[in-house]
Amino acid sequence: MRLIAALGLLAATTIAAPPAIAQPAADIAPAPDYAQDSAWLCRPGRTDACAANQDATVIMANGTRSTEKFVAAAAPKFDCFYVYPTVSLDKTPNSDMIAGPEENQVAAFQAARFAKNCRVFAPLYRQVTLTALQAIMAGKAVPADRALAYADVKAAWENYLARDNKGHGVVLIGHSQGSGVLKVLMQNEIDGKPTQKLLISAMLLGTNVAVPQGKDVGGDLKAIPLCHSADQAGCLISYVTFRNDSPPPEGSRFGVVPQPGMVAACTNPAALGGGKAVSDNYLGTTGAGIASARQGAWTADGAPVSTSFVKAPGLLSTECVATGPFHYLAVTVNADPADPRTDTIVGDVSVGGTILKDWGLHLIDMPVAMGDLVNLSARQAKAWAKPSGH
Repeated sequence: MRLIAALGLLAATTIAAPPAIAQPAADIAPAPDYAQDSAWLCRPGRTDACAANQDATVIMANGTRSTEKFVAAAAPKFDCFYVYPTVSLDKTPNSDMIAGPEENQVAAFQAARFAKNCRVFAPLYRQVTLTALQAIMAGKAVPADRALAYADVKAAWENYLARDNKGHGVVLIGHSQGSGVLKVLMQNEIDGKPTQKLLISAMLLGTNVAVPQGKDVGGDLKAIPLCHSADQAGCLISYVTFRNDSPPPEGSRFGVVPQPGMVAACTNPAALGGGKAVSDNYLGTTGAGIASARQGAWTADGAPVSTSFVKAPGLLSTECVATGPFHYLAVTVNADPADPRTDTIVGDVSVGGTILKDWGLHLIDMPVAMGDLVNLSARQAKAWAKPSGH
């Protein structure tokens, strides 16, 4: 499956980077009717983007292969609420409520694997489109309405709580624009509010969440701490990725926040307690999409891969590091030229053959540790379900 959404990920942080999104104006267009299932990209119990095949080809360092079959949970005990990044190719500043291939594909790549453990809910929303962001980045004045995107997700969240939640714990999952919207939703509707008791964890990936230097709370969120354990509930996982040998250059919008005394949160999903660890990756077989170079052969013999995903045990390690003002998740490729498995992964944003180093590995923020994130959702749900968990 080709992730054409990658271009959307390229531009998404013009939404995710600001510390807040303006509140909806009184004359904002009415929210979609989320009581209608058609307003949802994904809902449990139906065949949609979040039911896409997640089988993966496991390629070991010695070149041997096997197929890991994916099985969704038959009776999941908790929920996941996912908000997708900037992917819409609609020609208007804000998208419509019709799911195109791009929305379906990004959900299949970012959200569907969580169905191993949870019921997945993903609202359609009138996000700021890729078309608008490209124009903005070119210096054009575009009437894109970020408050409209937020108002939609808020309405979807309220409908989910009223219609579907029924006391279930919930994991919030977002990437880039989706994370930025979820961050504001948490600030306004969850952080320190009664609904915080439902929060298993929040995974706000590919965006900057401010925390005081050396502390877990007190920045963008006042009552929800960073996660330090796989068995901790009610906490936040957040990071942006860069290659370990290519840290954020001056001027990068990732891994830094504008508030004095604050830094960008970084929690390593492969080792929430800190340090460097081998991550559990699920990478796109052909690469990270049209904003990235194409992935080359996975093994020296050039044998094709028939699944949409490749799992390469031991190939990547992750660690939260600080370089100057930047705090980020450094990704190390554990290269071994002597073995037949590739020593190269793609995921850098590339325009006209030039890598934009200030974007880091934004296109694969989730894939580099997808297995860890999915496993964390289950462990943290167990912690939440204990009497003292929430």
